[in-house]
Amino acid sequence: MPDLARLAERQLPDPARLVDAWARRFATGRLRTLALLEAITQAIHQGFAYAARTEEGTQPPAQTLETGTGSCRDFALLMMEAARSLGLAARFVTGYLYDAGAPGVLGGGATHAWCSIYLPGAGWVEYDPTNGLLVGSNLVRVASTRTPDQAIPMAGSFTGPAGDALPMEVDVTTEVRPETPAPPAPSPPPAAG
Repeated sequence: MPDLARLAERQLPDPARLVDAWARRFATGRLRTLALLEAITQAIHQGFAYAARTEEGTQPPAQTLETGTGSCRDFALLMMEAARSLGLAARFVTGYLYDAGAPGVLGGGATHAWCSIYLPGAGWVEYDPTNGLLVGSNLVRVASTRTPDQAIPMAGSFTGPAGDALPMEVDVTTEVRPETPAPPAPSPPPAAG
């Protein structure tokens, strides 16, 4: 628990406790933890409008709740703070989404964000609330941090004329390789006789 303590703490102010009230809607009855997190994932995916943003940073989860809209970063942060309000440790994950042209997939072709929640006995389980997915092999992880502002996709400095362009291009290439067959089991030693 000492290693998870900072990841289970709420990171953003929520004086009206909007995130707490929203998260507690899902914690009714005897819902198991995985089903609870799946319900939160689906509620974000189905109940909020996705809006890509190029501005830096994230909006506070209470603002996401109030406006009903956000980017993948905002949705990941809302889910993290909701999980934390229920006593679970959460991390912000950023990287790239490999969508292979799948219809209805949001956030592909650029940096993408999702979250991971620590479940005792299972470890870190990743959720993509933007797409309503329990994360699989279609995400390329670059960073995993306690807060979104710690996951800066690039940083640096530039010295030169102010008018010089600083272009950046990212190309993520994926390759599906056939599974390598398992080596044959060793033959049993010959019987003594």
